[in-house]
Amino acid sequence: MGVSSVATVTICFVTFDISEDETTKLIATFGVSSNKWKMMSGLDRNSQQGVGPRLVSIEVMRNHSELFRAECKRLMLETDKACKRMQNDDNKQLDQRVRDIQFLKKELELKLEEIIVEIDVLVALQSRVGKALEACKEPLRVTVVCLEERMKRLPSERLHDEVDRELLKEREIIEGVASLLQRVVEQITEQIRLDRSAKYQLEQDLKEKFEAQCIDNSCALLTTHSINKLQITNTVMPSLAVTPKQWENISDLIMAKAEQQKINSLSLRALVESLLEQTAADMHKQVQATAAAFKRNIHEIKSAKSQMEDQLAKILSEFASQQRIREDLQVAIAGSEHALSLAQARLALRRQRPGKEQCYDPAQSQLLAEVQQLTTHINNLVGAVAKSEEEQRALDRCQLELQENIEMKASSLYIDEVICAQHKEPIIIHNF
Repeated sequence: MGVSSVATVTICFVTFDISEDETTKLIATFGVSSNKWKMMSGLDRNSQQGVGPRLVSIEVMRNHSELFRAECKRLMLETDKACKRMQNDDNKQLDQRVRDIQFLKKELELKLEEIIVEIDVLVALQSRVGKALEACKEPLRVTVVCLEERMKRLPSERLHDEVDRELLKEREIIEGVASLLQRVVEQITEQIRLDRSAKYQLEQDLKEKFEAQCIDNSCALLTTHSINKLQITNTVMPSLAVTPKQWENISDLIMAKAEQQKINSLSLRALVESLLEQTAADMHKQVQATAAAFKRNIHEIKSAKSQMEDQLAKILSEFASQQRIREDLQVAIAGSEHALSLAQARLALRRQRPGKEQCYDPAQSQLLAEVQQLTTHINNLVGAVAKSEEEQRALDRCQLELQENIEMKASSLYIDEVICAQHKEPIIIHNF
């Protein structure tokens, strides 16, 4: 039974005649030890002796086949282990790459958030500066109107006084502030543009990082079973052959530029805040100085006008007194003329005395002296009347001059206290 089985098995093999050199090669190829080969040869010889000369070759081929199968299994096992090891290494590297991308993404997102906040703050600051620039228009218009209104004063009152100087200084300061704020608006606009450029670069880098992370995640999840379901487009992006260090440096450079723009924005904001505070303080100080100049000038005008009105009242009173004294002088002249007429009538009547009665007696002497004295008094009174008339004319001229000056002061007072005050009263310089 055992022999029949062996015979059945050996029928399946084809026998070959091999030389001793070929035998040595087979031993070297399949790694069979010399002792084992000798034992097999001995068996073959015994088999040859017992079974037949072709069984040696058949046994060698069978052993060759077994060795080959064992080698194939070993190769398959090593290949499987190598594939699994390499896939595991790939997954580790992909996971590490994803973590690197996530780390850079986090830094980029933080920097992006900072630059977005800075842009929002700059936009708000730009709006504040724009409103401050707009707020300069009305004070400047009022200052110009006040200067124009004060030019409408009468020529004798149109002096380059303290109020004019303060108004001109106020106009100069407001125009300077407006020009400065306009330049500040332009600088803020340019800085916002630079910040938005940095924001765009950060967003683009984040977008590319996100795409790279998705791709690497997909690669890490990809298996031999899911590869057939993967749809890969034929479009291949050109490779830039960027090293990991260069890849990291690109993002670092983008973040460094964003950080520099943020620092520039902070410096610009600090400068603008200081300028807004200083310009508002300068305008407020000058508006107060102009208001104080107006107040002093109004007080001086009122004081001068009051003094003139007091003088006018005195002049009018004096004019009335002078009028009464002239009337009294005329009454006195009339009384003196009556007395003179009486004395002259007495002298004329005494000249009618008889010749020897024409005595130059004390009565005659008294009458002659009286006529002379009365004539002198009358002449003096007439001169006093003429002098009184001159005084009245002088008082009348003073009255007219005072009234004219009072009217001019009233006009100047109206311009400064009413018109200019109405324009300047609503003007309040707030902090920008």
